[in-house]
Amino acid sequence: MDEPRGRGRPRKNPAAPARWTPPEGWSRLVAWISPEEKKALKHVAVEADVSVADLVRSLASGLAEGVVSHEELLGHVRRGNQVMEKIPTLFERDERFQVVDRPRAECAWVFDGAGVGTEKLDGTNVRLTVRSGLLVRVEKRRNPSKAQKQQGIVDGWYVDTDETSADDKWILAAAGNTDVSEWADGEHPCEALGPRIQGNPLALPEHRCVPFDFQAPAVQDVPRSYQGLREFLTTLDSKFSPGHLAEGIVFHHPDGRRAKIKRKDFPRSTTAA
Repeated sequence: MDEPRGRGRPRKNPAAPARWTPPEGWSRLVAWISPEEKKALKHVAVEADVSVADLVRSLASGLAEGVVSHEELLGHVRRGNQVMEKIPTLFERDERFQVVDRPRAECAWVFDGAGVGTEKLDGTNVRLTVRSGLLVRVEKRRNPSKAQKQQGIVDGWYVDTDETSADDKWILAAAGNTDVSEWADGEHPCEALGPRIQGNPLALPEHRCVPFDFQAPAVQDVPRSYQGLREFLTTLDSKFSPGHLAEGIVFHHPDGRRAKIKRKDFPRSTTAA
């Protein structure tokens, strides 16, 4: 691989931009990435004291020269895709972390009327892996530590539960009580619910897991405005456990995108229950 080009402006003439001419036969590769992905790339580049372009080029060079195999790389890609999706909240937040009447740009499809609403269940996030109708793996959510957040790691991920851990006892109980015999093979993000999980706000008599994508209760005629949702969630009865307030709504777009809003996201003055 050729010597990496210098970063930024040359020291001898700070007013002039750095210039670099690619070797003959080289081509330019452009890809769209999220702000979080860009930040992660920059963090690694800074640690390695190279530019992001040189970082990407080093990866390509490693593949070309056999330093890293495509199987190894794809394994990392798959693990990256398994990082827990962070579902955006419909509205921006103020300094008190309460939502304000300012829709988030990435949730515009909700306000355009696309997608359907389902009840957001108040439990803990887990992932069940199913093979041939059998439960073969139970994972739980792990959030980044304060130090990791300072390093730019903002999204959570899944880690295996431990049968010997008291902390995982009730998650495993919920998974064990869940009938997965008709579920398709694959990894299913779920909400674990029950008497010993998150205070059991729905007053459920037993532990169980509810997959997000095909068992969450649908909610009809959900408003698509700030004030409408604020009033709607104040008295929304849970369809999963009638007689108890629903935690919120998750909107599902046909292409897989999701967006959420919770009753407690709004200022407490008029929505406290």
